[in-house]
Amino acid sequence: MADVFPTKSDDLAGDLNAMQQGYLPGELGLEVLEVRNGYLRSQVKVEHKHMAPNGFLHAASVIALLDSAAGYGCRTSLPQDAIGFTTIELKSNFLGTARIGDTVLCEANLVHGGRMTQVWDATATHAESGKAMALFRCTQMILYPR
Repeated sequence: MADVFPTKSDDLAGDLNAMQQGYLPGELGLEVLEVRNGYLRSQVKVEHKHMAPNGFLHAASVIALLDSAAGYGCRTSLPQDAIGFTTIELKSNFLGTARIGDTVLCEANLVHGGRMTQVWDATATHAESGKAMALFRCTQMILYPR
């Protein structure tokens, strides 16, 4: 099985930003800012499409940002010979919200980097106030050729 997320250069953030176009993270405007083994930082500027009908930031928009950050971090931190990953569990706690025009920052960190699983923690932060908006943890199952 070929790598479904090939990198084209030494600019991992740029490769991830290009790769996601036409997919949910790209459609939501996720921008990867920094990536290295075990760490990823990204952001999204809140637009009308991110909102729930009640006028608050939709929880699924925040989950998409956090899960994408953890997933991209996992993708760039895979063990040798792994060909991919899939999310097998996730949990989030919401602490705040944002408004249209605000920027949401996300930092994802590798907590456990095993051969068969990775555990990632991510935090969404309101860029303007610096306050945490959501805490997130997910477990990724590492995939190998059969």
